[in-house]
Amino acid sequence: MALKKVKGNFERMFDKNLTDLVRGIRNNKDNEAKYIAQCMEEIKVELRQDNIGVKANAVAKLTYLQMLGYDTSWAIFNTIEVMSSNKFTYKRIGYLAASQSFHADSELLMLTTNMIRKDLNAQNQYEAGLALSGLSCFISHDLARDLANDIMTLMSSTKPYLRMKAVLMMYKVFLRYPEALRPAFPKLKEKLEDPDPGVQSAAVNVVCELARKNPKNYLSLAPVFFKLMTTSTNNWMLIKIIKLFGALTPLEPRLGKKLVEPLTNLIHSTSAMSLLYECVNTVIAVLISISSGMPDHAASVQLCVQKLRILIEDSDQNLKYLGLLAMSRILKSHPKSVQAHKDLVLACLDDKDESIRLRALGLLYGMVSKKNLMEIVKKLMVHMERAEGTLYRDELLTRMIEICAQNNYQHVVDFEWYITVLAELTEMETSSKHGCMIAAQLTEVGARVAETRAFAARECAALCARGAAEAPRAASREVLYAAAYVLSEYCTEEDVMRESISPLALCAGTGASGAYMRARAVCVHAALKLAAKLLLFLDLNRWLSHDVCSSESSSSEGEDENGALFTAPQPDAVPIQQFTPDELAMLREARRQEQANNPHYLKDDSPRSYQQDDVQVAEIALEVPLLVQTKRSDKYLSRRESSKKAKKDKRPTKKRKNKVERHSTDSESDEGARGERPAVAEGGELPDGASLSDDEPPPRDDPHRALDLDLDVPLREEELLTSRVQQYPSPETGLLIKKKESSKKNKSTEKRRSEKTGHKKKVKSSKRSKGVDLMLPELLDNDLGDNLLLETEEKNHSQSNIIIDEPESQREKLKTEKHKKSKKDTKSKDSKKKKTSKKDKYETKLGYEEALGISTPSKEVV
Repeated sequence: MALKKVKGNFERMFDKNLTDLVRGIRNNKDNEAKYIAQCMEEIKVELRQDNIGVKANAVAKLTYLQMLGYDTSWAIFNTIEVMSSNKFTYKRIGYLAASQSFHADSELLMLTTNMIRKDLNAQNQYEAGLALSGLSCFISHDLARDLANDIMTLMSSTKPYLRMKAVLMMYKVFLRYPEALRPAFPKLKEKLEDPDPGVQSAAVNVVCELARKNPKNYLSLAPVFFKLMTTSTNNWMLIKIIKLFGALTPLEPRLGKKLVEPLTNLIHSTSAMSLLYECVNTVIAVLISISSGMPDHAASVQLCVQKLRILIEDSDQNLKYLGLLAMSRILKSHPKSVQAHKDLVLACLDDKDESIRLRALGLLYGMVSKKNLMEIVKKLMVHMERAEGTLYRDELLTRMIEICAQNNYQHVVDFEWYITVLAELTEMETSSKHGCMIAAQLTEVGARVAETRAFAARECAALCARGAAEAPRAASREVLYAAAYVLSEYCTEEDVMRESISPLALCAGTGASGAYMRARAVCVHAALKLAAKLLLFLDLNRWLSHDVCSSESSSSEGEDENGALFTAPQPDAVPIQQFTPDELAMLREARRQEQANNPHYLKDDSPRSYQQDDVQVAEIALEVPLLVQTKRSDKYLSRRESSKKAKKDKRPTKKRKNKVERHSTDSESDEGARGERPAVAEGGELPDGASLSDDEPPPRDDPHRALDLDLDVPLREEELLTSRVQQYPSPETGLLIKKKESSKKNKSTEKRRSEKTGHKKKVKSSKRSKGVDLMLPELLDNDLGDNLLLETEEKNHSQSNIIIDEPESQREKLKTEKHKKSKKDTKSKDSKKKKTSKKDKYETKLGYEEALGISTPSKEVV
């Protein structure tokens, strides 16, 4: 044996280890596939050897190759062999390989049940911890069912290392085997008050993960978590607890009133930004749920907003993003508190991080009002002109349209401005998808806002003329069909109709196929429609001539009338007076004399700079002409600002104003410079029972759906976790003897009772024996239980038969014995009642563990 061991160690000197494999792969970059195929053959040869060290080395190399993407599922059995090794170093290699290559549907997992149970009950705590860590990666339903009892026993271990790992492992058990949640919940609840902080933190993590999907089942734990929140100094555990309270508060609003004060204290005192963020999030959830019942919640909101401003102004991009994200949540319930920080959000649009810019765009959607809509859209258009990247440009245009069109155009006061913005967006380089959005907005505004149809028709005529003059872009092609439709449908000005027929004909005659064909068809239809409005229909109620009786006059006047009907009216000739240079000089001199003799004209004797004739003006030679371009939509904003200034000048200066007057001035400023907002026609109504957007149901394969259990209901007997490992029955246990004796009906009842008590004692001793555990399938367990039930029924039946067959003298003896026993039973019951009150505490602690023979912390073999 020693010689064989020395021989195996000598052979291992020439084997490649993991370091040699990695070095060889790096040295064979050109022929990597060929080299790895050669190594695979060597590994297969190593796995056939009897030396467990050689097999462990081969499994370690397979683990590395599996990380590179190679299939190693053919070596599952060899991995199980290494896992069952008695040496810890080899066992660790096996569990590492199993955690990477095994999964819940692996066929050979059933072979690992007893091996993992043996490792879980090992005296070395690191072997048990290794088994728990590896099992968490590949646990299946069967493994969770068979090993739940053993893992739950480790939750009561005297070693904190094992308690912590067992608590964390139970979460995976719950996901695979939800029936274990209710019997294991009392122990999990005890671990929330464990003296070891690691075990306590692990229990908090497990409960928070369970409550994330089903928070209503864990409301009973609110006092325990409140105590932990006010006493713990572990920031990560506080974050978990505060997250849990954020989920529990909507279910119990009274809880939120108690949380505001400690959360506010944490916001003031903590320096950890992560904890600050979670506190703010939970305060927001609390204030939303108790907004009606808390009088001074405005101060808490302002505190949260100020702290979030600190996060947004921080140089760390992650904190800035989280601050914007939390600000968007406050915006839903308290928009006025966030609108005051509009400048900060707009400044985030210049950030170099695209995700922050997109988050700031989403925040602007809720910050818009009638006062600042034009200003925000103007700044967004400036950003769109200089934006880099198609994603951000597309999001900018989408947000602009969504901001203006939200809530039935709630914030749009001047629809002429909005139509101008849509026309300017068409001129920018955008995709065809956004062209469809602009086209939809043009048709919708034209159809629903009757007061702006004439202006919309003029803008659409300009779009059609621009499309005929130059090759349309991707967005212009999609907008062209909407412009042609609005122009032909709502245009009433004769000059606009006459000028638009030719551009429409040009747009219909040129272009490419595909999606542009739709626009060409609409342009043909629009041109015919405009021509029909100008030429095809006459007013039948109007006389063609003034003199009906005279045929000559009627014919001549009819021709004049027809000419007047079908030709454009000529404008009146305005006489233009032209002056010679001498006459102009005389007029200037006369005006100067009149100003000099007029006493009411203020004269200035000092010569102005523009009155001096000797000033020389130097010309600047520019290669490109200097043109200051302004957008047409800016004039609406300047008009609005000038109207605001005029209103301020007209207001009387008073130090104090009534609240009614303030409200009236605010409402007037909201209406804008154009006066009242035009009416917008409502869209079609939805049918009964329909909604704009239905909440998507959770996926069917979500494991948290099965964990929605009522944990406050007492446990039933069938819910108790039973040991899945039973011993085969032996003749010495008395079970087989009992079956034979149950068939004999002529035995006395006293013998049967004595045998029954002896049988119970032997069964208990068999459970505590240290025999080899053998797995029995579920059917065998069920058969044994059914047989026991049948035996009891046969026993009762046989007893009744025996009593009937016995003579009368024996019956009388039995009656007297029963009477004596009944008296003794009553006395024993009274004495037991007194004893049970003392044992209640002990029994509630043990519960199903003692009933099933599970080891408690005091009985655990260390």
